Amino acid sequence: RAIPPPQQQQQIADMVVASTSKCDGGGGIARGYGRPAIAVIVGTLRPRRPLPNKPKLHRCACQPREKLELKTVSSISQVDRRLWNECAKGNGVFNPFVSWEFLSAMEESGSASRDAGWLPCHAVLSREGEEGEVLGVAPLYIKGHSYGEYVFDHSWANAYGRLTRKNYYPKLQSCVPFSPVTGSRLLAKSAGLGDQQRNEVLGMMAGSLVAIADEMKVSSLHVTFNSKEELAHFSRERGYLTRTGIQYHWQNNGYDTFNDFLMELRQSKRKSIRQERKCAEKNGLRVYRTYGSEMLPSDWDEFYRFYINTCNKKWGEAYLNREFFHRMGEAMGDKVLVVFVEDAFGKKVAGALNLVGSDTIFGRNWGCAADLNVKNLHFEVCYYQALEAAIELGLKRVEAGAQGEHKIQRGYRECGAPGRIGAN
Repeated sequence: RAIPPPQQQQQIADMVVASTSKCDGGGGIARGYGRPAIAVIVGTLRPRRPLPNKPKLHRCACQPREKLELKTVSSISQVDRRLWNECAKGNGVFNPFVSWEFLSAMEESGSASRDAGWLPCHAVLSREGEEGEVLGVAPLYIKGHSYGEYVFDHSWANAYGRLTRKNYYPKLQSCVPFSPVTGSRLLAKSAGLGDQQRNEVLGMMAGSLVAIADEMKVSSLHVTFNSKEELAHFSRERGYLTRTGIQYHWQNNGYDTFNDFLMELRQSKRKSIRQERKCAEKNGLRVYRTYGSEMLPSDWDEFYRFYINTCNKKWGEAYLNREFFHRMGEAMGDKVLVVFVEDAFGKKVAGALNLVGSDTIFGRNWGCAADLNVKNLHFEVCYYQALEAAIELGLKRVEAGAQGEHKIQRGYRECGAPGRIGAN
């Protein structure tokens, strides 16, 4: 029988019987919910089927005399950094948001933690045995609310409660906390595996997530902002339903300079962008880019101040804390690109955070001094600087986060993004 570690049993028990301050109204985490056991599953996982109440080991040969084991861990620190990253890069693309370093910064800083309503429960598929080779991983969380996901499922929660008279929370969520960025959620290594074997591992992982949700008896499993290539694994046959959202991405069509990009636009758009880019100079501001490896702790303190100011202006909640930015910057170095704005006295007054992947720049957080009000500065710092950096680095695209039809006017194009794939 698979028995979760005592500490994780207690964490889950505490989580499912307590309400959270981040939920209001009829929300909150289900009270009186029993302790679900974390499943350890061995072998090839078949399509979804009813599972017994007791957690069991499921054995089946995926190759002659070879068995696999699936387990969940309550912290990414329980998975070797090198092994996790081998899986994260298994498709040949580096996405910084599913790297061990980024997810560890989330957890170690407390930004994605039990107290924040994000209880880590990462899935790890390996060959059987204590020293079994890790073949695949998936970021996974037990959620006590729907905040920080950038896909709204409150109507789902209400419908679920009306139809079943049961609590919607807790639920299982495979995603990157507080980050509406597309990328793989099923991570499988490529070294030592052929294409067919790796594809089988990805299929096992997709089925495994459903099996874990069944073993835990949660209301549902959700996978958000996954890659289009994974849709074949998150299939209806495995119990998944698909909802596609809209994002706006910029594509680099082999431009050598920012002006080359402008020349592909209509004259009216070119004129508008050029005017917007003059905002900093007209107001005596200097805009520059710097990497995480070049930043001091005081620089991150300044950026965090800007981030908090923006959250306060929009009546939003600051999901990320100061320690997260410090940890991320130190651990990820040149994969972190920050655009800063300084006034005529050399004082920082605004900043935007980007992460750099193998073919994409991902724009994330922006903020400015509370008394700063410069028209169009946001577009220069968050959009045009990222585009210019992508051209200089020879990267294929820029993703600037969720929503924003105004991005079309600035060269971004509408594209489909799998927003939520659910299995109930």
